[in-house]
Amino acid sequence: MKKLSLILIAALILSACNKDVKLSFETKHIEKTTAAKIAIDYPKAIGTKSVATKINQQIEHVIANEMNMADTPENDISVSEAVAQFDREFRSFKEDFQDSSQEWEVRVNGEVMYESAEIICISLLTYTDTGGAHGNSRTTYLNFNPETGTLLEQEDLIKNLDQFKIIAEKAFREQTKPKDNDEPMEDFFFGEDFQLPSNIGFSTNGLVLLYNNYEVASYAQGTTKINLPYDQIKDHLKVSL
Repeated sequence: MKKLSLILIAALILSACNKDVKLSFETKHIEKTTAAKIAIDYPKAIGTKSVATKINQQIEHVIANEMNMADTPENDISVSEAVAQFDREFRSFKEDFQDSSQEWEVRVNGEVMYESAEIICISLLTYTDTGGAHGNSRTTYLNFNPETGTLLEQEDLIKNLDQFKIIAEKAFREQTKPKDNDEPMEDFFFGEDFQLPSNIGFSTNGLVLLYNNYEVASYAQGTTKINLPYDQIKDHLKVSL
């Protein structure tokens, strides 16, 4: 009886802790134009410290690595540190190539794309230009458990990935409308069968499958987005919306 009472008390404490989680977002703005042109806006979680810290670390990790000039990713670096590092790299470049008129630029626009009791989806659009014919744009979706701040993987969101891929492939064909519907999917995915993108996000209108530049064959100009209405896929999701 005593053991049962202790279990019930622990469960009540855990439940109370979960209900006490408070989370909201404010926009963090960083701008620097003295050397490289840098303008960054991203959502910063505030509230329950343990949860907010985990979310903010993941968001800053993505932004910092978009600015990273090294061959290996930065694991423990803040956005402010990444900005200073990017700026130093540009100053060093200008010292080595004083006749170059090349300017370096970073822009980041982040937003809370979707928020519910079971999931928070953050969208980060980054643009970097360090020379070459054009800059590089990339969108990243980050899905979090709002109770714990844990970053969720595709396996945490979708019940059966193989079954889901069948639905996603059908939508891909319909929404990209290739000229020849009999054209092999391998032509779009560089010799491979249909692939889910690394970025799957939640919006008010449905699930979004996002392929960044060059993730699908060159017939698709720029970013390719496939929208799946929730009423068509809700039975395949592990989260309630």
